[in-house]
Amino acid sequence: MKLHSERFALVLRRTIIGAAVSALFAGQAQAVAPFTVKDIRVEGIQRTEAGTVFSYLPVRVGETFDDTKAIAAMKALYATGFFKDIRLEEENGVLVVLVEERPAISSVEFTGTKEFEKDQLTKALKEIGVGEAKIFDKAAVDRAEQELKRQYLSHGLYGVKITTTITPIERNRVTVTFNVDEGEMSRIRQINIVGNKAFSDKELRELLQLTTSGWFTWYSKADQYSKTKLTGDIEAIKSWYLDHGYLEANVESTQVAISPDKKDIYLTINITEGEKYTVSGIKLEGETFGREDELRRLILLRPGMTYSGALLTQSNKLISDRMGTFGYAFANVNANPDINREKRTVAFTFMVDPGRRAYVRHMNISGNTTTRDEVIRREFRQFEGSWYDANRVKASRDRVDRLGYFKDVTVDTPEAPGASDQVDINLNVVERPTGNFMIGGAFSQAEKFTFTTAISQANFAGSGKTLGLELNTSRYSRTIAFSEMNPYFTDDGVSRSFEVYHRTTRPPLINIGSYTVKQNGGRLTFGVPFSEYDTVFFGIGAEHTTIETDDSSPLRFKQWVVDYGGPASGIGKASTDSFPLTAAWARDSRDSAVTPSIGRYQRANFEIDLFGNSKYYRAVYEHQWYRPLTRWMTLALKGEADFGHGLRGNRYPIFKNFYAGGIGSVRGYESSSLGVVDPNSYGDALGGSTRVIGNAELQFPFPGSGQDRSLRWFLFSDAGQVYQEGERIRLNQLRASAGIGISWISPVGPLKLSYAKPLNPQFGDRLERFQFQMGTGF
Repeated sequence: MKLHSERFALVLRRTIIGAAVSALFAGQAQAVAPFTVKDIRVEGIQRTEAGTVFSYLPVRVGETFDDTKAIAAMKALYATGFFKDIRLEEENGVLVVLVEERPAISSVEFTGTKEFEKDQLTKALKEIGVGEAKIFDKAAVDRAEQELKRQYLSHGLYGVKITTTITPIERNRVTVTFNVDEGEMSRIRQINIVGNKAFSDKELRELLQLTTSGWFTWYSKADQYSKTKLTGDIEAIKSWYLDHGYLEANVESTQVAISPDKKDIYLTINITEGEKYTVSGIKLEGETFGREDELRRLILLRPGMTYSGALLTQSNKLISDRMGTFGYAFANVNANPDINREKRTVAFTFMVDPGRRAYVRHMNISGNTTTRDEVIRREFRQFEGSWYDANRVKASRDRVDRLGYFKDVTVDTPEAPGASDQVDINLNVVERPTGNFMIGGAFSQAEKFTFTTAISQANFAGSGKTLGLELNTSRYSRTIAFSEMNPYFTDDGVSRSFEVYHRTTRPPLINIGSYTVKQNGGRLTFGVPFSEYDTVFFGIGAEHTTIETDDSSPLRFKQWVVDYGGPASGIGKASTDSFPLTAAWARDSRDSAVTPSIGRYQRANFEIDLFGNSKYYRAVYEHQWYRPLTRWMTLALKGEADFGHGLRGNRYPIFKNFYAGGIGSVRGYESSSLGVVDPNSYGDALGGSTRVIGNAELQFPFPGSGQDRSLRWFLFSDAGQVYQEGERIRLNQLRASAGIGISWISPVGPLKLSYAKPLNPQFGDRLERFQFQMGTGF
């Protein structure tokens, strides 16, 4: 065996070094005279423990050391990667191990990086051996440099240049610096599609995430080439052809070409369409437990239909999910095709293999750093130890999502390790900020300094409770209110909410009419769940209202003062006490309370005051409906009808009036500006005892946001109006508008912006095209 002199040398005695080494390199069987090891000493180590070196030596004190053990020792020590040079010497029977350690990496620095976060790069490189406190290895650094280039190329930065600088520092350490010149972003100049006959280039390009430069590509970066996006686009094209009957369509190849200056990219996608197929027959075989007719109805493909890969996949899933409701969590459904190429038809045989009935072993929750486990677990409808039920698992996921505490809720059901008939249910949540905090101030000659703040915390301290505090010192609207809602006041899901408040309202000085409304009160409400989606509410409240008027007050307010014991002139003040009783019903089957895409929300509320001196009743009904039209477009409809009336000869209280106009009702008109106006003012709307509202929205993901539903844009159309007590509802008096808007679940709360065009404004209407709203709302 030959040993390379630049890596190590075996030295026994100064007087025989030359002879010993020469003997080794000559390949003689015995190069040096063996000796008995009296002691072992390690020299040159700085970071490595001496015990680590001892553990790799194939000899111990008292044993004989020869050239075989020397070679084994050298190989073992070099293999650790800790040392740059190793020498073995013998001094009077003492084996001396002299080492020179490789330097350690003190830090990894990056310059010129804009495309990636430095923390992201640091973590990625550490996984391939280049990181702080790692042993410096030039080969590992070279691999890291190539990996960096690969990442930049995958993001379309083909002009990237990376140089690496190694800087030695004290204590045998080095600093590794990657100097990055990202260059200019390579843009997609052209996308060519070859081989398509059934569909035009334009139709197919609309399926692609990648595109040439356009209006929104500065934000979406869709004109930047990405291999991952291209793979997704290839699958989108395949799915499109499969969904339109082309059973054997395929993307044969793709070519990516880049211009010499590395600024422009040219993509070519080669397609083989094949023939269009029609479904000729459907069979269902396998174990169906006598439910063949039921399962057959779940097959969406029918004989005579054009073949659709989406319907085939959905049919498989529907059957599998249905078997899952019987406890067969691992049911396998395969649709085997029988292709007749001459007739261009295909028949399918759906084979059902239910597998074993599964039981739920554990239900695990992850991702909740703030929310307590019990807040999530009490929404579960699937229980440990019982049969697996796919419907109950889905209901559990939806109920957790409807809490509104999470940006994302996902469920997976892996097989329990070591048990073929048990599953674990793993529910993962991504929490979102549930607190809204608003603080503001202003100064004007009219109001001097005003201060406004509002704090609302849903899921307070992870408990599931909602606390709210509102404080407003504006001269025209002063409020202090505190509220709490406990959704599980009792263990079986009875909720309790209460609110106490003091409010003072005055009209702005720009109007002639002036008045003051002061309200002190509170209410207590309990909610009782009657089904998975239905809750009935019962409540009671108490409210003391005082209205004060002067010469310029609207006639309706003066009349109210007269009706309730004030001066006959209507100039003065009067008070009423009311004790409203409330009964309400709500049904919520939406998939999410924050960003719904499917399902319904209905609410009916009836309030009546029989014991106060302002006797009245009011009824409110609201219906929201969501339905996905495509995988990227959702239709949202909302309708609301409200009605109030006085009892026992009393007028309906003016301070209970409904209002319309503005975001949340009819966009494009000033907030609360629709309906009858007071003749003594500059058009102040008085509201009304009846209100009708209708809204429609087409919601789309914002360009570049992917499937993130927290940021969306929408097209909308609104209509609505309010009517006075005793006035007939006339549809020709409805105000309508249409426009475009953006909704964003921002870190500080839901934000909605809209630009509306009023479609049928009348003389005197107050228009406001651009509007925004912070807070929840349709």
